[in-house]
Amino acid sequence: MPALTTYKTPILADWVDYNGHLRDAFYLLIFSYATDAFMDHLGMDSDNREASGNSLFTLETHLNYLHEVKLGEAVEVRTQVVGHDRKRVHLYHSLHRPGSDDALAANEQMLLHVDLAGPRSAPFSEPVLNVLLGLVETQKDLPTPTYIGRVIALPA
Repeated sequence: MPALTTYKTPILADWVDYNGHLRDAFYLLIFSYATDAFMDHLGMDSDNREASGNSLFTLETHLNYLHEVKLGEAVEVRTQVVGHDRKRVHLYHSLHRPGSDDALAANEQMLLHVDLAGPRSAPFSEPVLNVLLGLVETQKDLPTPTYIGRVIALPA
């Protein structure tokens, strides 16, 4: 199974900079919407978050800008679970033109499952964990993403 397509959108005029390209902040906005859709896929939609008092918080994010994205282009985010434990999930999002395997941008995120009453970290509920495990199983043969675990630094 390929990575899960979590979000699709055209590039809107308000998202474009003076060069006619998608502004850097809007790449992260698109990936943020993909994370919301990932949460919905897990069963952590707004109704569930309200009922359970649990949500996901972003602990860290890395973003690689790989190619220009211009006004009006259609894009989609593909999401892969890279790893997880009982409280965290490590995601990899990649931005693509529909039908293309060439990534326009890549985003790595570490998310923490949180009991909002604390707020404090909390284990995933059994139903959410079961969906997560099922997704991991369907993605087990996907290759390790290219832009994962990168560090920003100048060459020595």
